[in-house]
Amino acid sequence: MILVTRHAMLTGALAAGLSLSLAACVSTNPSPIVEANAPTPSAPPISAGSTPQYSADVSPEYAAMYGPVTDEPYPIAGVDLTQVNHDFLRKEVDYKTDQPPGTIIVDPDHHYLYHVLPGGRAMRYGVGVGREGFGWSGVATIHNKQEWPDWYPPPEMFARQPDIKPYMSQLQSGLGMPGGADNPLGARAMYLWEDNKDTLFRIHGTNEPWTIGTSVSSGCIRMINQDVIDLYSQTPAGTKVIVLGPGVTASLGGSKRSG
Repeated sequence: MILVTRHAMLTGALAAGLSLSLAACVSTNPSPIVEANAPTPSAPPISAGSTPQYSADVSPEYAAMYGPVTDEPYPIAGVDLTQVNHDFLRKEVDYKTDQPPGTIIVDPDHHYLYHVLPGGRAMRYGVGVGREGFGWSGVATIHNKQEWPDWYPPPEMFARQPDIKPYMSQLQSGLGMPGGADNPLGARAMYLWEDNKDTLFRIHGTNEPWTIGTSVSSGCIRMINQDVIDLYSQTPAGTKVIVLGPGVTASLGGSKRSG
C-alpha cells in the first residue's frame, strides 16, 4: 500500500510540471539536456482492468499484435487502438533505397521509422519524435542496447522539481528510476552514437502510446512498446541509423520515402 501511494504521489508531482517522457533521452549517464516545457498530450481515461476497445476497422491481426505482453519481466498492457492513429501501426511497405537490409531510416517529419528489408521492402513503424528545437539528424550507429533500461533525469529537472528526488534511487550511473513498467523509456532502448560519441538520443519504448505520431519528446525516437520489442529483436549493435533532417524526404545514400 505504501508503494502504491508513493507511486501516485510521484505521478502527480510530475504531471504538475513536466511529463516523465519529455526528459527520457538522458538514460545511461546523467548529462545536461534541454527539455521541453509543454505538457505531454493526455490519453482519454480508461478504467483499471478494462479491456481495450478496438475500433471496427482494426483487424484481428492488429488486435493480437498490440495485445498484452505477458512474457516480459514487467507486464505490458494491450494498446487501446482507439487512441492511436492507425496510420502509425506497424506495416510492411514498399520502400526503395540503396541502403542495405537491416538499416534503420527515421523520417521525423512524417513520424515513421523504416527497418529496411530485402527486395525493396521495409517494415514501417509509427514513432513519436522531438519537438522543434529538440531534434537531431544525421548518421549514427546503435552502440548498445538495453532491455527495461534505467532512466536518469538531468540535473535541470531535479532543480525545477525537487519533490521528485525522494522517489528516485541511487543506481549504477547516478540518481534515477530503475527500469520497469512505469519507466518513461519503456521496454527497450537502443543508444545512438555518432563518430564514437554518444548523441544522447535513443530509440526507445514508451508507456504513452497515444503520443505516437506526434512531436513531444526531447528529441528521442519513441515507439509503442510492442513495436520497439519487435524492432529490438531484429537489430544488432552496430546497425546503421539514418535520421532525416527537417524537410528532407530522401535519406542519405538515396533512400526515398514510400508507402
